[in-house]
Amino acid sequence: MANSFWRVFCGNSECSSEVAKTCNYGFLSIIDPNTCISNCLVISLDFLLLLILIYIFICRAFSRKIIAHSESDHFSPVVIFSAIFNGGLALAYLGSGIWICYEQQKAKRTILPLHGWLVMLSQGFTWLLLDFTLLIGNLHLRHITTAKLCSTVIFFFAGFLCFSSIWTIIMNKTSSVEMVLEILSFPGAFLLLFCIFQGQKYVETETDFGQVASYAPLQGEEANATCEEYSNEIVTPFAKAGFLSTMSFWWMNPLMKHGRKKVLEENFIPQLRQADCAQTCYLMFMEQLTKRKQKGTCESPSMLSVLFSCQKKEIIVSGLFALIKVLTVSSGPLFLKAFIEVAEGEEAFSYEGYALAGGLFLAKCLESFSERQWFFSTRLIGLQVRSFLSAAIYQKQLRLSNAAKVTHSPGMIMNYVTVDANRIGEFPCWFHQIWSTCLQLCLALVIVYNSVGLATVAALLAIILTVLASSPLAKLQYKYQTKLMGSRDKRLKAIAEALANMKVLKLYAWEKHFDNVIQVLRKEESKWILSISSQKGYQLILFWSSSILVSAVTFWSCYFLGIPLTTSNVFMFLGSLRILQEPIRMIPDVAGIFIEANVSLARIEKFLMAPELENRNTRPVCEGKELDLSIFISDTEISWETDSSNATLRNINLVVKPGEKVAICGEVGSGKSTLLAAILGEVPNVKGIVNVYGKKAYVSQTSWIQTGSIRENILFGSPMDELRYQEVLRRCSLVKDLEMLPFGDLTEIGERGVTLSGGQKQRVQLARALYQDADVYLLDDPFSAVDAHTATNLFNEYVMEGLSRKTVLLVTHQVDFLPAFDSVLFMTEGKIIRASTYDDLLASSQEFQNLVNAHNDSVGSDRQAKYASSGKSKTSKSEIQRNYSEKQLISSSGDQLIQQEEREIGDTGFKPYIQYLNHNKGFLYFSLTMICHAIFIVGQIIQNYWLAAHIQDSHVTRVKLLAVFSIIGCILVLILLIRSFYLVLVGYGASNLIFSTLMTSLIHAPMSFYDSTPLGRILSRASSDLSVVDLDVAFKLSTAVGSFMVAYSGYGILATLTWPALFVIIPMIYLTAVLQRYYFASAKELMRTDGTTKSLIASHLAESIAGAMTIRAFGEEEQFFLKYLNLIDRNARPFFHCFSANAWLIQRLEILCAIVLSFSALAMTLLGLGASASGFIGMALSYGLSLNVNVVYAVQTWCLVENLITSVERLEQYMHIPSEAAQVIEGHRPMQNWPIVGEVKICDLKVRYRPNAPLVLQGISCIFEGGQKIGIVGRTGSGKTTLISALFRLVEPTEGRIIIDDIDISTIGLHDLRSRLGIIPQDPTLFSGSVRYNLDPLSEHTDQEIWEVLEKCQLRETICEKEEGLSCLVMEDGSNWSLGQRQLFCLGRALLKRSQILVLDEATASIDNSTDSIIQNTLRTEFSTCTVITVAHRIPTVMDCSKVLAMSDGKIVEYDEPSKLMNNDTSLFGQLVKEYWSRSSNVTI
Repeated sequence: MANSFWRVFCGNSECSSEVAKTCNYGFLSIIDPNTCISNCLVISLDFLLLLILIYIFICRAFSRKIIAHSESDHFSPVVIFSAIFNGGLALAYLGSGIWICYEQQKAKRTILPLHGWLVMLSQGFTWLLLDFTLLIGNLHLRHITTAKLCSTVIFFFAGFLCFSSIWTIIMNKTSSVEMVLEILSFPGAFLLLFCIFQGQKYVETETDFGQVASYAPLQGEEANATCEEYSNEIVTPFAKAGFLSTMSFWWMNPLMKHGRKKVLEENFIPQLRQADCAQTCYLMFMEQLTKRKQKGTCESPSMLSVLFSCQKKEIIVSGLFALIKVLTVSSGPLFLKAFIEVAEGEEAFSYEGYALAGGLFLAKCLESFSERQWFFSTRLIGLQVRSFLSAAIYQKQLRLSNAAKVTHSPGMIMNYVTVDANRIGEFPCWFHQIWSTCLQLCLALVIVYNSVGLATVAALLAIILTVLASSPLAKLQYKYQTKLMGSRDKRLKAIAEALANMKVLKLYAWEKHFDNVIQVLRKEESKWILSISSQKGYQLILFWSSSILVSAVTFWSCYFLGIPLTTSNVFMFLGSLRILQEPIRMIPDVAGIFIEANVSLARIEKFLMAPELENRNTRPVCEGKELDLSIFISDTEISWETDSSNATLRNINLVVKPGEKVAICGEVGSGKSTLLAAILGEVPNVKGIVNVYGKKAYVSQTSWIQTGSIRENILFGSPMDELRYQEVLRRCSLVKDLEMLPFGDLTEIGERGVTLSGGQKQRVQLARALYQDADVYLLDDPFSAVDAHTATNLFNEYVMEGLSRKTVLLVTHQVDFLPAFDSVLFMTEGKIIRASTYDDLLASSQEFQNLVNAHNDSVGSDRQAKYASSGKSKTSKSEIQRNYSEKQLISSSGDQLIQQEEREIGDTGFKPYIQYLNHNKGFLYFSLTMICHAIFIVGQIIQNYWLAAHIQDSHVTRVKLLAVFSIIGCILVLILLIRSFYLVLVGYGASNLIFSTLMTSLIHAPMSFYDSTPLGRILSRASSDLSVVDLDVAFKLSTAVGSFMVAYSGYGILATLTWPALFVIIPMIYLTAVLQRYYFASAKELMRTDGTTKSLIASHLAESIAGAMTIRAFGEEEQFFLKYLNLIDRNARPFFHCFSANAWLIQRLEILCAIVLSFSALAMTLLGLGASASGFIGMALSYGLSLNVNVVYAVQTWCLVENLITSVERLEQYMHIPSEAAQVIEGHRPMQNWPIVGEVKICDLKVRYRPNAPLVLQGISCIFEGGQKIGIVGRTGSGKTTLISALFRLVEPTEGRIIIDDIDISTIGLHDLRSRLGIIPQDPTLFSGSVRYNLDPLSEHTDQEIWEVLEKCQLRETICEKEEGLSCLVMEDGSNWSLGQRQLFCLGRALLKRSQILVLDEATASIDNSTDSIIQNTLRTEFSTCTVITVAHRIPTVMDCSKVLAMSDGKIVEYDEPSKLMNNDTSLFGQLVKEYWSRSSNVTI
């Protein structure tokens, strides 16, 4: 029966009767399109597909459901082209089948055998039905999944038929109509696949947006799309690009032309597509994450699986492009063999050389188009992944619990965004390399087997050994990478902490110590950088030498196995290896990227799974009984820690009704701020109930100001209401301040509000809260930073009138305001001792009486009574203006303080490369590296030339031939070892010196630099830019230069062996240079814009981390998140167009390379070099086939280097900041015990901040006698801060001198000056570490001395309660200690230092009066013989001073004993005293 079937189907073919079984199981019979076995397979698959397609048609015909048409019923150009092409292909198949059938009937009078014409007809009908399916599917395709499956199967099967036909044509030198049609079916199948997937893509996208919109709507209409904020701006042409424009990147032409004509500014860069916007990507990510959580059994699904589910369609499409690229690349050696055979006179048909040249050109073009789309698609995937991970990290940090903040510091969170998210975004570009490299290896092995037979086993073993040898290196690199990231986090945390508190470091003269700490951390980091660089060097040696090793092993195996080595099989083998060299060379890069991405993904996943705040239970909408309450607290324990024994608050019961005013007072550390934090939902462990009804507003104890204008800070995302806005300004006493600022309320106030005084910052905070029109106001000691007059105004206008109908909780140390409140909570040791009215508390609570008496005793109640009825004075406008002048660093009134980030413009040429290589003998080591690489390339050419010249020489034995080949190979491996050694030295040396220079520059930069430079700009350089310099620049630079050397050596070989190719090579090299210049004109600006916009992301993130509590309190997380999404898109725009421009350039270069290669091959055919020159033809083509790979790799790497070198540019900008004066001046060093007396002489001191700026201090002259207590008073902006800054030389005098104990301070080093002066700054600063470290970071004192100081600072008891004692934890910024306790720590530092001159800058502003009294007594006792200079708003603080210096408008108004000044009616100090004591009588009760 079987024999009858074969006889009917195959006739007299080789598959009939007795050989049927052999044919049935033979692989070669299956891949040969002429055999009936192959035809039977094709017919079977066609029959199955026909059944499926007929089923789809029947279902559609009988479906009664009305289908709505899409928005557009017309066909796209791609669909039309696909329909025409595939329709023509179907008709060609049908016509050919009918013709074959007719010819058989005519010649043999029978239609048997069937297989010849039946396969053509089955193919024809299948393609015809597929064509109809495509046309119908464009309107609506109900069975879209089935159609996708069918098109995918057809694509792979058509690829198999195309490959088998090409194989048969080349190997058997035969061709037929069927083979031609099967080759054409592959592009037809690709078009079909593209149309079906692309057509459905738009339908699904519209649906997804609808689902996303309902999933998590943001702020109403404001959140339509982040990318649409600039609705008038141009959206990228890619959004509407057609098939041909997309494939050729034609849509990039307008941007490239603009960049060539003039400098490409950021505002000309088009907007992203909607699908690529950060908001769209983030919502898609959250939707997939939610789905995974719902489906899975665990609460935390794998982040990797979520990423894949978000991008699975794009990954599949890019994978298909990768497959096409691999198949086209693999056809290269087959062309090489065919050309060699043509040269040897073995033509299959006339003009075969021309046909091969044309085929080679088409194959290379198809390779180029597929590879560009592959890399472009994966880059786009990476962009989306980076965007939604950055967004997720930002959203998470807004909800991060306080316990999690200990593990994930601000520096680490910055690293997650600037480093880790970027690395994961790079991974999709390399993902398909994992399997495509393996597939390319397998196809190459098939070709190698055809050329060298069993020796392929030896080649395979050599490749496997090479890969296995890299496995331990990969494991070590993973270990080193993990260690590096951990050490980098520590280093960045230390840098962020030091830079954020640079003023404190300079005042304490701790810069050198903190620099040393950072350098120690950097040394640890450098150890891992060197390890990773060494691993990269080893991998480069291994994989650059792999082709040498594999070829030597294979040729020797051929010799021992007796396999003849001919020109054809030798150069076919070498051509395959040369093509394989690219994926093999990429194995270490792929492994490195995979390892880095894996480490980064684990870090981000751990962060996203970190605990969040749980007690945020505000209910802004209230009904029924809830309207009777504003705040309800009933708790047994409230604690920042999980250990209940360390509870901060205990037994808190509080009920506050709407409109009630409640004051909270108590000693330092009694839990006042914690109570407010619990009401805000910030305290993690609450045993009981904390309910807040209504909208909240919060004013923090330490002011948090956004970078931007005053108006932006006050509005805080709310719409502008002019009447309300003006009312807020009036009540917050800001009207006069704004009138005198150069841009009014649009004045940029800098990062952390550096241009404002402490009082102005606090008033801006108060205005922000008042403008929100909340129900509940939580004010944490907001009046401590303002003078008495302003505080009284604010209390009356703001608290008592502006918030008259609001619920107010005010934490305060100022007893004067307490009588005006409905209720006063008196707290101590974490408990509310009593809650009642002021009079009741005064009558019933002895502790409260002591608090009030301490306040009265600090100056005397008689003085209070004397000045109770005195009037108020007004704030001088000139003083307000001067305060701004003190801080602003501008050359004219038309410039803002915070300038746009600086960046290079235009072509900087080799300047950044020279700057990089100038570090640590970089030029020497890099030159040696490149010399070694040149020797390696020349050695490879000599190797191949030796083979080409002697492969057919009978006088050279095979042993000699292979021995010389192998010896040259061994020498080349040694050269690679030397090259890698010098390369590691280049990168490691430059990295360390750049970091050292950068830190020296930053540490010694003047304070004016930090006032005008956002911290995010500096941190982005210290994190992402430095990371690039550490590991990437040296390796990529050497690879780029080396790749150009390889590429041009290929040109040289082609020109040498086929001289006519010069006519094409020379203009092509010129066009390459022209295209590169055209590209770099736009690309460099895009790269630089990418760098500057990254800094904006870092700045906003750092700002949001610092103000997370305030943002949450106002419920403005959404607004800040939307702003962050906008910044992500702003950064993604230049990044997207940068890699698009890269693809635009490379595709054009690849086409040029294809022209050169095809023309060279054609020239070889035309020249007729003959069989004797076949070795040189093989050598030339083996180089020519990899020419496009080498040129593209060279240009790609150079473009990458151009991108990376911008990091060097950015670092160089901050490596040469104008420095402060010398730290130590040898020959002018004071004695060890200087100052002895403490006398300070100020002689005609004039200070201005810039050469053309007005004088801030206008000729001050006075003497502070040694041992005296000097008080400095004056209204806001009078010059008090500038005088202290001049004393510590934070600002240098324009004229005049300051002499301390007969030494002009300008003649000695800054370290010698600042280390001999003591200071307690206005803003108390603690650093992460222990209590001991914060008091004595230089380890100059014993534990006993520290305990004694803690006793004097009233902190001993608090620290003794903690198990760790002096080693107990201090979190970053001292966030686990109250503000008052932080100021006590600063007092402790001063007591330990024992300087003869001590400066107190509002040192007791946030301390209760009782503690203030104790501190003042401590200072009188401990510093009785010292000169104490006190700057104060609190009048009691300076009443006991020997003399008081009153300042106004930068001049000394009066300087005398306080008692004498108060007796003078015209005295400024007397007016200030009257204002202070008139506060109580002026409070509205």
